[in-house]
Amino acid sequence: MKQFQVPNIYKSTLINSIKTQRKNQDKLKKDFTPTLLDLGNLQFYLARHFGFCYGVENAIEIAFSTIENNPDKRIFLLGEMIHNPQVNAELLNRGVQFLQDTKGEELIPLNTLTSEDIVIIPAFGTTLETESLLRSKGIAIEKYNTTCPFVEKVWNRSQQLAQKGYSIVIHGKPAHEETRATFSHAGAHTPSVIVNDMNETIELGKYITGEKEAALFYQEFNGRYSSGFDITKDLQRIGVVNQTTQLASDTQAISDYLKQLMIQYFSNSGKQTADFFADTRDTLCYATNDNQTAAIGLLETNANLAIVIGGYNSSNTTHLVELCEQKIPTYFINSPDKIIDATSILHYDYHQKEEKIIHHFLPEISPIKILITSGASCPDSLVEAVLYKIASLYQAENKLRVLEQSFTKIS
Repeated sequence: MKQFQVPNIYKSTLINSIKTQRKNQDKLKKDFTPTLLDLGNLQFYLARHFGFCYGVENAIEIAFSTIENNPDKRIFLLGEMIHNPQVNAELLNRGVQFLQDTKGEELIPLNTLTSEDIVIIPAFGTTLETESLLRSKGIAIEKYNTTCPFVEKVWNRSQQLAQKGYSIVIHGKPAHEETRATFSHAGAHTPSVIVNDMNETIELGKYITGEKEAALFYQEFNGRYSSGFDITKDLQRIGVVNQTTQLASDTQAISDYLKQLMIQYFSNSGKQTADFFADTRDTLCYATNDNQTAAIGLLETNANLAIVIGGYNSSNTTHLVELCEQKIPTYFINSPDKIIDATSILHYDYHQKEEKIIHHFLPEISPIKILITSGASCPDSLVEAVLYKIASLYQAENKLRVLEQSFTKIS
């Protein structure tokens, strides 16, 4: 796999050494057990896979090289490069301007752009409408397009399904940049609709079977179906794709539910399954799969708590939190500064969409065992900083430095 030039501020000698050692020991990625950092009265268990993925590193390399090579030009990002506050803050600090917020609302009017400006397409991709608008301004978006290849893979899969006459059901968060982009690309080729979760999928299924009045669909799924969508016929032949950072188990459950529903509905029609339901297989990216599987392996450890590090609006990070909190007390932070002291942490409650101070989050036991993982847009340097912050609470920084040196020598 290609190696990218990521700025040193996002790198960690400790984390890189650990990842290199694990990779050398497990080239086929079959071992999802965590890495133990034993500091005596404090034990960290690092997930087998976490941190920057291929698409994120590609986007960061393009963005920072664009800044370096174009000192005299105005440089814009269509929206957040990735869902990480530190990376986005650094880009702003270097003079990059954001054109849209995470919901696609304009921060800077697109009609003020000129052909001399540079516009970077973020890793999530963008809609065909926005691409067309930028091209009409004479802006060469292809040169600065950081769309993740795994997102483009979903677009290509949608187009293949469209060519075979299937409509598309997209499993994704409707307001997410990637989902909006996929919806635009899929909807340009075939009738498409977005479902956020299983509950919405069940309701969608009732329109397939005729259990719900067709006219209600346009109200219930307002803003989430493509132009010209005809509920009376466009869900009779479907394929399921997804936002690449969703929970694999959720997407599989949604696909299985719709498949079984349609098998029952068409049971007396004489049709084969492929006549009404496409075998799409899971369209999650490799990093999402690896990180989620590694989190499941991490949770097999008999630990006291888990800490998940990443941006609060990061879908893949939130799903790691969701996995961990089912088994163990879990704290979601985007910076080591959120660890206030040995008794308090500023945890992000993604259910309530707010930060909350949690007291006595570190139990008074020895050794204390802490699970650590992070999202695909979280720099390794941030994970290292969290490790050292917690180690400082146990006067174990020197022990962590010694471990760092030993991992460095081995790798």
